[in-house]
Amino acid sequence: MENKRKHLELIQNIISRMASNSFMLKGWAVTLVAGIFVLAGKDTDKLYFLVAYIPVIVFWGLDAYYLLQERLYRSLYDKVRHTDENNIDFSLKATPEEFNSCKNSFWNCLFSNTELWFYLPLALVCTGVAFVTHI
Repeated sequence: MENKRKHLELIQNIISRMASNSFMLKGWAVTLVAGIFVLAGKDTDKLYFLVAYIPVIVFWGLDAYYLLQERLYRSLYDKVRHTDENNIDFSLKATPEEFNSCKNSFWNCLFSNTELWFYLPLALVCTGVAFVTHI
């Protein structure tokens, strides 16, 4: 049982790291968008506000990637949990091909509830600020 417990601990550490990375990306996205708005407030060019969409799109994609990795490792965790103690090989291979499901796809992660409810309002705020400041 010791091998199984250690293997599950390794996988759980990876899952925690992926969740932490996702949280940090959300913080950086808000910080960069706010910083761009502050800098754009000094400039009167309307196109400068469009730069705020770049971090939203980039961080949305990166966050979806980390969510995908987290889901793949959760699938690996579940697989190891059901594996017999004698068959534990300490493999950390978690690929979309190995855990092929609808939930473990990049597009499903990109449009998941956690991503949409954060990045879509952020994009709408960018649109609102650009619209209000340049009417």
